Amino acid sequence: MAEEDKELEEEKDAGTGTESKGFPKKWIIIGVVVLVLGGGGYAAWDFFLAKRFLDRNNPQTEQTRHSTAQVRDETFGSIYKMDSFIVNLLDREGKRYLKTTIEFEVENDDITKKLTRRTPQLRDAILLLLTSKSFEDISKPEGKLRLKNDLIVRVNQILPGGGIRTIYFTEFVVQ
Repeated sequence: MAEEDKELEEEKDAGTGTESKGFPKKWIIIGVVVLVLGGGGYAAWDFFLAKRFLDRNNPQTEQTRHSTAQVRDETFGSIYKMDSFIVNLLDREGKRYLKTTIEFEVENDDITKKLTRRTPQLRDAILLLLTSKSFEDISKPEGKLRLKNDLIVRVNQILPGGGIRTIYFTEFVVQ
């Protein structure tokens, strides 16, 4: 009987040993998965969602937005509107047209007076620039922004001392 008891104890020890090896592996894998998912969730919150959520619910941020908007309104320059332009775009067949209306934001009213006196030079420079563009050049937003920058540079070259802050396309039709 003593021998049978020893064999039973050995079998229990051997059985417990195999069960204890499988048990920690399973829980270690589950723990690692939980940590990875938790870390990914935290990273997503921290990088993408926290700023939007916290800014939206923060009254100080709302006040900052309003004060920034007021500063922008106070520093907004005068607007000088030009007549519409209708030009042929650079195209092999010559079948593409651009109709656009441009408005300039200027630093002060003195520049508006200079623009009025130099309207023929401005129209000429703008017409030459617009007709040098193809449909592919201006069909995408990046092309329109490049055209705006080109126009600002060209107009500031004509005006003594510059003074154009930005340009607004109030009409932009390609046919």
